[in-house]
Amino acid sequence: MKKLIAICALGLLVLGLGGAALAQDAAASAPMAAAAEAAASAPMEAASAPAAAASAAAPAVHKGDVAWMLTATLLVIFMAVPGLALFYGGLVRSKNMLSVLMQVMVVFALISVLWAVYGYSLAFGGEGLIIAGLDKLFLRGVNLETLADTFSADVKLPEYVFIAFQATFAGITCALIVGSFAERMKFSAVLLFSVLWFTFCYLPIAHMVWGAGGYLLGKGALDFAGGTVVHINAGVAGLVGAYMLGKRIGYGKEAMAPHSLPLTMVGACLLWVGWFGFNAGSNLEATAGAALAFINTLFATAAAVLAWCVGESLTKGKASMLGAASGAVAGLVAITPACGSVGPMGAIIIGGLAGFVCLWGVTGLKRMLGADDSLDVFGVHGVGGILGALLTGVFTAPGLGGTGKPDFSIGSQVLIQAEGVLITIVWSAVVAFIAYKIVDMVLGLRVPEDEEREGLDITSHGETAYSK
Repeated sequence: MKKLIAICALGLLVLGLGGAALAQDAAASAPMAAAAEAAASAPMEAASAPAAAASAAAPAVHKGDVAWMLTATLLVIFMAVPGLALFYGGLVRSKNMLSVLMQVMVVFALISVLWAVYGYSLAFGGEGLIIAGLDKLFLRGVNLETLADTFSADVKLPEYVFIAFQATFAGITCALIVGSFAERMKFSAVLLFSVLWFTFCYLPIAHMVWGAGGYLLGKGALDFAGGTVVHINAGVAGLVGAYMLGKRIGYGKEAMAPHSLPLTMVGACLLWVGWFGFNAGSNLEATAGAALAFINTLFATAAAVLAWCVGESLTKGKASMLGAASGAVAGLVAITPACGSVGPMGAIIIGGLAGFVCLWGVTGLKRMLGADDSLDVFGVHGVGGILGALLTGVFTAPGLGGTGKPDFSIGSQVLIQAEGVLITIVWSAVVAFIAYKIVDMVLGLRVPEDEEREGLDITSHGETAYSK
């Protein structure tokens, strides 16, 4: 009951806190020579005028935008494999290293395929308040000539580029959840849960926030690169999973320290590098907007690393490598929804606050909630995503260096942001609960006790990360 009250209180806190060319015939009034010259040039003029008009009306596809978006897509893949996989892998015990690497890699691959089969269609294949449609099932109608919108009306991208970019977002979001139930969930159960949650949670939230006619998009909610769609969404699903699977055997009694902080640090750095594609790529064009998202991602993350280190020094007496790596991820998470609409100073403030707040999220709040969120997915992604989404409504204000319009209202925008946060929390929690229940009935969620003690590397995959 205390856990339920704590979750409800968090939800209430969140609730409180988008010339036609003219032909002329001069032959009748000109000398014969002039008439002949006019007759010779008229076809060229008649042909070039409509061509110029058509050129002005046709949407442009710039090679620079295409090159940048392909690079950004590659960077997001780099975030997931190897970035997220190594970050999580270093945090678990050595006997579960390969199981986490497998879960991240295979979930990312699975969701990528499902995105092509039906995910893209349901998220971006048409208009709707909550979901799109099946018009582009199996990518039907998509070819080399079809185009996708950007933020400029006269600039487009090849639709294949947009599909690939958004596929990486879906894949890494589902992979993030793995960290909450690491070291104790069946591999088959992880995959089935990922399919259910992706279909009934990720796709509707993505459409509501980013899709044509989406409810939250229509309300004016700001989420440049996925604070709600990716981080709050995954964080809440992970917290529900931590409750439903129960605590790891020996949790709170046995040492469960990360087995390789160097790998965790490498993974965090790969995430930081890849995140520039995640955030700056969400601009969809190689313009100043991408540069703004890029610089905000740099500064916010740096500020969060420093803030987490200061917080640890004040509370524990020492700053840790694990803390610095966690601070980097916290800053990346918090700036994600705001990176395209706040100024650099606002980004530094958001990152600094994220470092302190997420440190509390993985310590004080985690104790309050009483869940064994193995790798602190909710404490970092959930809490950081909530903080970033709300602060987006503050620092987008032009008076605070943001890109909002002159009549931008902080109070009104924060309320809109809070509505988006609350909808995401409730939707993700309900869908995740049902999905975990279905998986438990069909396959069972948790590995047997003896397999958990031996480690999932051997019992689930028949191999070990390190030779003895």
